[in-house]
Amino acid sequence: MKLQNDTYVQKAEGVITALTKNTDKWGNPVMVTTSQIRNLLGMTTDIFNEVRTIKEEKLPEEIRGRINYLKIRCLYEAGRDDKVKQFVEKGEIIACIDEIQGLRSRYLLFSKYMEALVAYHKYLGGKD
Repeated sequence: MKLQNDTYVQKAEGVITALTKNTDKWGNPVMVTTSQIRNLLGMTTDIFNEVRTIKEEKLPEEIRGRINYLKIRCLYEAGRDDKVKQFVEKGEIIACIDEIQGLRSRYLLFSKYMEALVAYHKYLGGKD
């Protein structure tokens, strides 16, 4: 698995640290903006708010459908902007979504990972 409870924070830090080293041809940092990340986090959080109230480990079909749509939106946003694409690829976000496999515990971990990515982005100097 890409995400583990005891390593997702370190993984998020590594992803954002690596992305802060990306520069354009003039040496200026090239980084996804906070608002671009927050768009993805917003969708993740909307689903999280429903998932946390569910008691069963297997998520209902409607929630699984929303998770699939989240994957499509990540791919779409990555296709629109190269910085977002680098973020999605470096963070292995699509693979992490695929590993959820309709399970509550895995979605909750994915949500924490997305939040950690946003936190490190902001902490390490991400701009709007």
